[in-house]
Amino acid sequence: MSSFESGIPGLDELLSSSGDLDGFPQNTTTLVYGPPKAGKSIFSYEFAYHGLSIKEPCLYIPADDGMRQLQQNMMDFGWFLQSSMDEELLYVIDPISALSGANIENTNTYALSKINDPTDLMVKVGLGTRFVFKKSNEFRSVFDSLTTFFTFNPEAMVVRFLKTYLRRLSEAGATVIVTYTEGVANENTEKILKSIVDNVIMLDGSYLTFKSNLGVIATAEYQITDKGLVLGMGEIL
Repeated sequence: MSSFESGIPGLDELLSSSGDLDGFPQNTTTLVYGPPKAGKSIFSYEFAYHGLSIKEPCLYIPADDGMRQLQQNMMDFGWFLQSSMDEELLYVIDPISALSGANIENTNTYALSKINDPTDLMVKVGLGTRFVFKKSNEFRSVFDSLTTFFTFNPEAMVVRFLKTYLRRLSEAGATVIVTYTEGVANENTEKILKSIVDNVIMLDGSYLTFKSNLGVIATAEYQITDKGLVLGMGEIL
């Protein structure tokens, strides 16, 4: 399986030491989940920004905060998005800002949608996927997060959307990260979420645990620093 740089310090080395992976697996889908404030969004920022820094396009859906808050959150770590948008490497679908009545116009790299309208969101995903695919058939995609999506939509609808989203992005060649706060959906739905992705990453506030459908299980301590999420020493289980 092909691999690439995740952008999370220590993660690629941890996975490489498993013997089954050469690093973070490319063109796979990964669910990053855990309790609130465990670093899930920071993981997403770091993953996306590293790709942009090496000219890998990214389709980003800030489903918790919207575009302006996404920019501010990333600036807090010294990660600036404007140049990537100017270069048309970053395509953002914003399903949150319209709820506040914000007067923001669509551009060629920014599309408004509605968190309570999965059909419209999926249409925008299709447009965004085609846009970034024209830049490269190897790109990153982030959906951060399903938590808010569950607040506005029935669980079964969210699962149907996610299956379609993952399939479309995977077929286009993307490496996909989706985040979710543990305990928001019911237990059966959470089992489905974990079953329809290639990998799951659990962040509990102290340890990162990676599990893949290849049977690889790896864990390491991590810290959230002013440079983002950083892994320490780890082990393969």
